[in-house]
Amino acid sequence: MESHKENEIEIARRSFLGNVSAGLAGIGVMQLLRGSSTSRAQDWKAGQGQTHFVPKAKRVVQIFCPGAASHVDLWEHKPELARYHGKPLPGEENYVSFQGKNGNLMQSPWPFVPGGESGKEITSLLPQMRQHVDDIAFVHSMKSESNTHGPGCIFMNTGHPTEGFPAAGAWTSYALGSENENLPAYVAIPDIRGEPPNGKANWANGFLPARHQAIVMSNQQPIRNLQRPDFVTEQTEAASRSLLDRLNQSYAESRPGESVLQARIAAYELAGRMQMSAPEVSDLSQESETTHDFYGTRDSNSLKAAYARNCLFTRRLLERGVRYVSLYCASRASGVDGLLNWDAHKTLKSDYERHCPVFDQPTAALLSDLKTRGMLDDTLILWTTEFGRMPTHQQGTAGRDHNPDGFTCWMMGAGVKGGVSYGATDPFGRRAEVNPTTVWDFYATVLHLLGFDHEQLTWYYNGLDRRITDVHGHVISDILA
Repeated sequence: MESHKENEIEIARRSFLGNVSAGLAGIGVMQLLRGSSTSRAQDWKAGQGQTHFVPKAKRVVQIFCPGAASHVDLWEHKPELARYHGKPLPGEENYVSFQGKNGNLMQSPWPFVPGGESGKEITSLLPQMRQHVDDIAFVHSMKSESNTHGPGCIFMNTGHPTEGFPAAGAWTSYALGSENENLPAYVAIPDIRGEPPNGKANWANGFLPARHQAIVMSNQQPIRNLQRPDFVTEQTEAASRSLLDRLNQSYAESRPGESVLQARIAAYELAGRMQMSAPEVSDLSQESETTHDFYGTRDSNSLKAAYARNCLFTRRLLERGVRYVSLYCASRASGVDGLLNWDAHKTLKSDYERHCPVFDQPTAALLSDLKTRGMLDDTLILWTTEFGRMPTHQQGTAGRDHNPDGFTCWMMGAGVKGGVSYGATDPFGRRAEVNPTTVWDFYATVLHLLGFDHEQLTWYYNGLDRRITDVHGHVISDILA
């Protein structure tokens, strides 16, 4: 009996050792595979301005309108909505969307007007933006993975519908670094009305080193404590910084691999350098009266004036070497739908007649200013929102519910073919029907214009080579110049 038990123990021991050796072999293979993929992805030098191939763009401004701006009321003309106004949506007569049952089809309250040589029709609510349609590539067949504002905004900004992933600007910061050591590589500019849904997760670094998260700056929120106190001399401050630098480096060297610590040190060092650069870049008084009038920075509409100042601030950041600016027009939802953002559930007409004047002139001025200065040649401009709106009215209201199945985003500038409309929703604007396009396709194209193969711009995290396009994405070659 004892011999039998000893044999069982020996067999169990052999099995354990065999499993361990097989497991170690598997780990070894994984490391070899990981090493080969990582080496391919990092032939270029991250953060040093080196790209996989010759880029068209060297900087990006992403204009984001939170609240799900309506594609069928702004950018994509649907004559069938007028023709069938008041009739049920065929095949979806009793469709229940985000906030409940939908009513009948509802035409846009405003006419669409052609602009430019291309004759592209956009809403009459955006007369200044209509001047730029020949330079814009509209993508009318976008689809989202979420019909909820928070996850939808996160998905549009990071390529993932859950928090914890790097924003597009963080990926750009990681890939290219900064052109100006005295300013951040990535800046987020919230609207005066507040942060977008899910707040700071929209410009987070995720699993990338913490230094790649956006620095939040805006004209309405000056950076505090930049001035040196009168009783501290320049020599005293320089000596204090030198001592602090030695202490920080010594502390960091004893704790290698702590990216948050390294980022904190780098942030304080950047803050020191920004004492000189930040007041200058944010000082809009250096701009001419003509420029202020052009942007509308002193408009009687305080919301428009505040957004206009942020647009002008954006241009000043870009021309001083900031790589990526996330500029927001509107904020998170409030107790009244559509009051603070583009979420027009109940009163579409009054909501958009409030939001469009805020957006139109300042945005158009930014585009014109960049073009006049020759910066449009190497600046990529994106306009994004988290999803679209239904072509029907929300039952019992004069507004539209959420629609993740079809919406519009657009690009303009470096390497983009202007005056084109790529893809389309169905005749009513309900679903992406022609060339359905994902957020991953959108960012594969953005990275391509920045000089990167989206499949090779990766960061190893939690067992995978992660990327903004996940395991998806194709470059939209039809909109490239």
